[in-house]
Amino acid sequence: MLHELLVDHIRDPHASWACGRFGAIAEFHRDPDEPAEIATGPVIEASTSRGAIRIEVLPELRPVAYETISSCIESWGQGVALCLPRDEAAMSGRAVVTELGPDHAAVRPQDRAAILFDLGLGGEQAEVCVRAADPEAIALLRSACGAALMQSGALMQRLPALSPHRVFCCRMGRVEVYQPIPAPDGKSPEGPHTHVLPRLLAHGRLNAATVPVPEGWLAGMTLFPAHPLLRADGRPTAFDAARYQAFQSLMTQFGDPALVAGKQAAFTGSADSVDDADERRQALGFRIGQRQRRWLQGSDAAES
Repeated sequence: MLHELLVDHIRDPHASWACGRFGAIAEFHRDPDEPAEIATGPVIEASTSRGAIRIEVLPELRPVAYETISSCIESWGQGVALCLPRDEAAMSGRAVVTELGPDHAAVRPQDRAAILFDLGLGGEQAEVCVRAADPEAIALLRSACGAALMQSGALMQRLPALSPHRVFCCRMGRVEVYQPIPAPDGKSPEGPHTHVLPRLLAHGRLNAATVPVPEGWLAGMTLFPAHPLLRADGRPTAFDAARYQAFQSLMTQFGDPALVAGKQAAFTGSADSVDDADERRQALGFRIGQRQRRWLQGSDAAES
């Protein structure tokens, strides 16, 4: 069932993916008309000229569907955290720039001779790496090995212009980004891109507080199914009842029953509010349900 779920979404150009930790994330997106190589065997892959993703459906892999309160008062967030038990999810935890050698695990064969460097930012469940074939970039990265990334002024200043591939890895797979790194005052490009934000990394969190990763588990990767109110690039679109219904099915299978119950209370009007301190998840569901209810009025999705 999980393999089928992931294959369905790797084929859907309106779904997107992320790999990493809080403050250091690589995202994979593709356009509906963008050429893509897709593999749906035991190892699931998709690659375009702008980036790639690989997912291994490990035996202990656990999907956790969730919804969150959005900054937009008419919308909400949604995702599926892909979790492993902490002892199985743990990566190297390197804290300094480290040369790892040729990237034999690269998604595309032409990238496997390039040199992979761990930037030492990954935390428990991820390794934040760059991959370089250019001699100048390799020399720069080697000069920084053994030091913390934030202490290497030359690397921080020159790396964006050299734009090596970014490769974010976790136990269940990786996301690779081939597009140029934007200037410090620039905008992230559409399609695959990365965010490395020192201010957020300083918090030492593994995931955002709004992502309900179970105790004793780590989420190295997240799936973002097509949102009923948003296009893949984040711009608004008309409410899509089929997308809404599809994600509610995931919430029923893999979500928090208390949150789902809170939403039902909002839909049916069975309570004005849910504010018991012991029922915070239900209260969150009630708030999300209030936002969704207005879009469901007059829609077949209201029967869900």
